[in-house]
Order: sequence, then C-alpha cells, then structure tokens
Amino acid sequence: MKLWKVFLKSTREMLRDPLVLVLTLVFAPAFVMVYALFFPSGSTTYTILVHNQDAGVVLPDGTPFRAGEQIVEAIEAVTYADGKPMLIVRSIDDATEAETLLRDRKALVRITLPPDLSSTLLSMQAGSPAGSAGAGSKITFGGDLTNPYYPVAAILATSAVDAYIQAASGKPAPIQYVEQPLGGSGARTEFETYVPGLFVFGTIMLIFLAAMTVAREVESGTLRRLQITRMTAFDLLGGITMTLLVIGVIAELLTFATALGMGFRSQGPLWVALVVGVLTGLSVIGAGLLVAGFSRSVAQAFVIANFPLALFMFFSGVMFPIQKIVLFSVGGHEVGLFDFLPTAQAVVALNKVFTLGAGFDQVAFELAALAVLSVLYFAAGVRLFHQRHLRVG
Repeated sequence: MKLWKVFLKSTREMLRDPLVLVLTLVFAPAFVMVYALFFPSGSTTYTILVHNQDAGVVLPDGTPFRAGEQIVEAIEAVTYADGKPMLIVRSIDDATEAETLLRDRKALVRITLPPDLSSTLLSMQAGSPAGSAGAGSKITFGGDLTNPYYPVAAILATSAVDAYIQAASGKPAPIQYVEQPLGGSGARTEFETYVPGLFVFGTIMLIFLAAMTVAREVESGTLRRLQITRMTAFDLLGGITMTLLVIGVIAELLTFATALGMGFRSQGPLWVALVVGVLTGLSVIGAGLLVAGFSRSVAQAFVIANFPLALFMFFSGVMFPIQKIVLFSVGGHEVGLFDFLPTAQAVVALNKVFTLGAGFDQVAFELAALAVLSVLYFAAGVRLFHQRHLRVG
C-alpha cells in the first residue's frame, strides 16, 4: 500500500512539471523524425564535381567520340540496389570554382579529365601499349581528406571512371590517377581532424552555465529583490552574459593551448578561429537564456538544457557529418535546415580555418551568420525571461 501511495505521489509531482515530462517523452521520437528528414530516400547521395577538359575526337565515319561525357554518364549510373542515385555529378569550368565548393562542403570530390582522354583511349583500342599511349594522360581527383564522407565518395566515383576506361580501352589500369588533397587536409593526423569538433563541444557546455546561473537567481529569490531596483531583463541577462563570455574566452584559449601542446597545428590564423569561438559562445549563451526563461529552478534548467545540447551536438556536424537539407540560398550560399544552429556554422568555419587554411574573408559568411544568430538568440532569451519572470501581474 505504501508503495502505491509513493507511486501516486511521484506521478502527481511529475504532472506538475509538464514541460520536462513532455520533453522526456518526445525526445527520442523527435530524433527519429528528424533523421528521417536527413535520409528521406533511406540512402546518402554524394556530389561529385567533374571538370571535363576532354576535347573529344571524330571517328573516320564522322561519329563524334567524347569519352569525358560518357564518363559522366558512368558516374551518374552508380545507384543503390533500388535504383536510387548514389552519386550526383555537377559540372564545373575551373579549379577555383571546385575549391570553393569543396571548402563549403557543397561537394565531396573533384575529378579532372585530361584534354587528350578520348584520343588516348582510341590509341589503346588500336593496339598501342597502355604505358606509352596513356603516358601523358592523368586523371586527377581530390577533396577535403578530413571529411568523413570523402573516402566513400572518392572510391565510388573513381571506381566508376576506372571501370569505364578499362572497358573502353580493353586494357587494365591504362591511365594514371593522381590524388590532390584540398588545402592541408592530406597532411592532417587523425587527432587534428577531431579538434574543430572538440573546440565547438567545449563552447557548447556554456549552455549549462548560462541556464543554471540565471535559474539560480529565480530559485533563490534574488530576482525579486533585484526588481525593486527597476532592473530590466536586458540589464540582468546582459551582465550575466558578459561574465559567461569571459569564461568562454578563457575556455577557448585553454582548449587551443592544450591542442597545440598535444601536437595540433592550425593551417589558418588562430585569431580567426577565436572570433568564431566568441560568436559561437554568444549564441550558445543566448540559447541558455532561452532555457532559463522556461525554468523555475536550477534542477529544471539542467534537465531542459540537455535538449538544445543534443541538437547542438548531433545535428550540426560536431559529432559526425550530416546531410544538408537546403531551404534557400543567400548571396550564393545555401542555407540548410540546421544552419540555424550556431554550432553548425562554427564547425564549417573552424574546419576551413584549421584544416584548409582559410582566412577571415573566406569564413565571412559563417561569421555573419553567427553574429545574426547571436543577436536573435539573445533577444529571444531576454524577451522570454521578461515575460515569464519579470512581468508583474
């Protein structure tokens, strides 16, 4: 009987806090739904950039032979067992365009076909030795070697190209393949590839400190005493944010120092990465203020903060890469569903700086996005906190 009474008591107490109860119940189902959005077809597609320089040739009967175009078709023919495309080909005109797309992770692999590809294959068909006929022909490919999707996409694409060339020439391995890593990605150690995500992860932890610090003011009753001084929500949250931001900067510097001491080397300027970290910290603190707006106690703030923490970790590329669900474009930059998470912008920017050697101008879009998100998150946090904790009556 006592067991039953405790059960009823615990149930009533949990029902008095419906927000935490609902979040606990819908957390995993919501993740299932979101992952279904990531993979609506049940399969991952990989974007391949093809720079087709093949000049083609005209056969004696007047029929044009363009091996480059046929290779594109061979790559596009790579599908899953259900017939859905595995590789998507995007034609490019020059290496600069390819580098930009690869840096922004709008594509995974670049393949450059040589001008004499068609003539080389015809020479092989006529009986020329593979070594002599293809000596001057090289197919180059490459991308960001630190991108976890790169090896899969590169193997699939080059295998399709090689299968076509062997079938067209009648000779095994007739043309040389040369891999050209993007930026400094080819020289990175496994540890160094993890540093951008680890750096962002350290910044994410500010959400707990922000939410619990503000919630403590509410729970302890200090907030009511501060209201007598005609303090506004902006005054309170702005002051707390300044303190948290100082702590965040110190944490970022310690993270950098630790990584450098363990052998990490940045390809780009560290001060740019620090700017990225500061703006990310501001956005994360803003998210913590939103959590505090929904919280009446420190314990409640801790529980609720875990939900945006999970979004920041699992849906922004911090823990593992995710497919981008494009919503619209701004100034030639694609904006995805989860680009509204500050950590998503931070991961892209830090990877560009640390691995690809990008400077301030090459991460300007991500910095602008982080600045906008910081303002939006903080403004929303101030408004919600004022309505739920400072409004009289």
